[in-house]
Amino acid sequence: MQATAQKVFDIDKIRQDFPLLEREMNGKPIVFLDSAASSQKPSAVIDKLNDYYRQGHANVHRGVYQLSQEATTAFEEARELVREFINAPSSKECIFVRGCTEGINLVASSYGRKFINEGDAVLITAMEHHSNIVPWQMICEERGAELRVAPVNDEGELMLDELYALMDDKVKIVSLSHVSNTLGTVNPVKAIIQKAHQKGIPVLVDGAQAIPHTQVDMQELDADFYTFSGHKMFGPTGIGVLYGKEKWLEQMPPYHGGGEMIKTVTFEKTTYNELPHKFEAGTPDISGVIGLGEAIQYIKEVGYDNISRHEHELLVYATEQLSQIEGLRIIGTAKDKASVISFLVDDIHPYDLGAILDKLGIAVRTGHHCTQPLMDQYGIPGTVRASFAFYNNRADIDRLVEGINRALKMLR
Repeated sequence: MQATAQKVFDIDKIRQDFPLLEREMNGKPIVFLDSAASSQKPSAVIDKLNDYYRQGHANVHRGVYQLSQEATTAFEEARELVREFINAPSSKECIFVRGCTEGINLVASSYGRKFINEGDAVLITAMEHHSNIVPWQMICEERGAELRVAPVNDEGELMLDELYALMDDKVKIVSLSHVSNTLGTVNPVKAIIQKAHQKGIPVLVDGAQAIPHTQVDMQELDADFYTFSGHKMFGPTGIGVLYGKEKWLEQMPPYHGGGEMIKTVTFEKTTYNELPHKFEAGTPDISGVIGLGEAIQYIKEVGYDNISRHEHELLVYATEQLSQIEGLRIIGTAKDKASVISFLVDDIHPYDLGAILDKLGIAVRTGHHCTQPLMDQYGIPGTVRASFAFYNNRADIDRLVEGINRALKMLR
């Protein structure tokens, strides 16, 4: 990967890059602790989107006029930024999708129609987001296949022996999260991929929660598919990336039909376009792609070393401070965690606690976090989830702890 000059990590200056952090919520300075749902955007990304719509909008890949060619160049330059960012062998393997959810649906549908048949199996884990459960349920029902689920222990870690035992000849693909959006668990995906490949099984990795926090390298990881969303990595909503090895993408049928994904069309026969356009039917989210490219540039400038170090310090500090609150129980205590903490206090419903925190200007997520089966395993209705990005600081955590203590005086 190419080296990029990184910013000196100054949290005060970093926070100034994110305009929303300057506003108030319910009359209080905002404390934004819901980046796992969707991160805030730096001014550089906002300005890039504004500049595109003011000065550069035209459809891509179709016009011979200058404006269209400029938009096409910016669009494909962003694809190359993505390729370099994840160290994919070829930009042909980087497909733009609406987000991680669509990336998983694309693979489940297209790979599933080609390679999954009656009596086969798909293997996922008990900590998956609904986006990595429902698409596989749908294709398994359609094809007469079995959906297998690898278990998770009480700490929120995958039970690897059980996972590997489920990898038999019937399994046609393994699909799992790199980082749990609910527990914060960082899964040993490289080791899992190696084990699956020993048995000839391809692997899809849901990287939505990993990409904002850590560098990923497709050639080092060797995932067959890896997908992530722009809006969780400081980019626009409605855009994401599916990386897929060319050997699989060439064999898979298109996901959508229409313009851009064709070479020739007659009423008798359509021939499909080359990769990646084969999977990019219709006018794409041009501004989203360009904004995603700018978000990548911003992350590279801040530097993953800085991001990982700062977020780990926040995670340690928050865990220590929250653990001092009487009756508070952290859900997910894996040894290797990203900057996500889910918790409950006594028998207080998460919504009640979250609603009071909202009035105090503190934004946290409450509920099942699109992981209902995982909540059922723990026997709980949901959790309060505080998730940190590199623009958070210790003062945010202090405000959270203070807010919880104030809420408990009202709720107990």
